[in-house]
Amino acid sequence: MNNGTDKWDWGAVSDFMPHFWDGVLVTLQVLALGSLISFGVGLLWALAFRAPTRFIRWPVGIITEFIRNTPLLVQLFFLFFVLPEWDIQFSAETTGILAIGLHYSTYTAQVYRAGIDAVPVGQWEAAKALSLSYPRTWTAVILPQAIRRVIPALGNYVIAMLKDTPLLASIGVLELLQRSRLEAAQTFQYTEALTVVGVAFILIAYPSSLLLRALERRLVR
Repeated sequence: MNNGTDKWDWGAVSDFMPHFWDGVLVTLQVLALGSLISFGVGLLWALAFRAPTRFIRWPVGIITEFIRNTPLLVQLFFLFFVLPEWDIQFSAETTGILAIGLHYSTYTAQVYRAGIDAVPVGQWEAAKALSLSYPRTWTAVILPQAIRRVIPALGNYVIAMLKDTPLLASIGVLELLQRSRLEAAQTFQYTEALTVVGVAFILIAYPSSLLLRALERRLVR
């Protein structure tokens, strides 16, 4: 226990570290799988925005705007507490992954959309002149150029997802913050546990942001 003059206990940090690494593993797992969902579903949303019929574009627009303009925490509670009433139930971690992935897919969709719109019109005309099929035009000409332009922006949303993973504690996911809270509740040494967690998020997010900046400069060149 801390005494009245020394507010920091390295022994408490040492005791917390095994729980810390468990929390890091869960956080990174949620981040990786949530990112894959957001990138994949976001691309599907972006392609649907350019569908030739408004009967696809309008419903997709309504769904994505609804998801993007409601809080992630509300969506977490809906998936975790409401869906079981309809006999649809997932584990807390799976629910968190789905919620983060679907929520951020509406943001990545707009990123993809901007990247697609940035492809010069001449590229579409060249594909048409070469008699490329519609799917071939997308996979061989448009998407490679569009995705290359938006990689840095997609990376920024990965960092945003990382910072939102503590919300999963609200449904019982034992990610990094929840692990620290449970450990601190037993020892009453909140300072050590929460400080380690804060430093961990910085050590994960800041180097990632530097890598994204370097990648952006490389793609510009």
